[in-house]
Amino acid sequence: MQLVFIYGQVAAGKLTVARELAELSGLALFHNHLVVDAVGSVFPFGSSPFVRLRESFWLSVFEEAARADTSLIFTFAPEPTVERTFPERARDVVAEAGGSTLFVALEVDPQVQEQRLLSPDRAAFGKMTSLPLFQSLRTDFASCFAQMPRPDLTIDTTRIEPRDAAVAIARRIGA
Repeated sequence: MQLVFIYGQVAAGKLTVARELAELSGLALFHNHLVVDAVGSVFPFGSSPFVRLRESFWLSVFEEAARADTSLIFTFAPEPTVERTFPERARDVVAEAGGSTLFVALEVDPQVQEQRLLSPDRAAFGKMTSLPLFQSLRTDFASCFAQMPRPDLTIDTTRIEPRDAAVAIARRIGA
């Protein structure tokens, strides 16, 4: 089992690249907003129950997937409401069940990032679409990104097509 843990800043192209990778590899795609939206329908974003349940759900899915030998792609945006140690604990849960984790960092030029942030399709999963909000949180997001585990693969999505980024990841996982 392999967990392909794709992380990056807001609007770095995580879901777009992950969808391409899922199509190329046949791996299941576990987009983080599926859980964020489900838990957020009951508890306010960032509240103690929200944070606890979101992480519990993520880790439970990783553990069960590893036990079932079901590889998957996970998208993740490092941000202040997620415990700093979450990525390492995700890796450990997968490893304890016999799997491995590939950390893939997506980077993007800030100007391109701001343009992407305004794309109407971001609203489909309740993603951030407010440029002023993003700009006020940019430093916090950058700090969280800097605390992520060292990536096994880094891709700058500024000038590369999502399909090409997915191909690079697929080659790395042997898909």
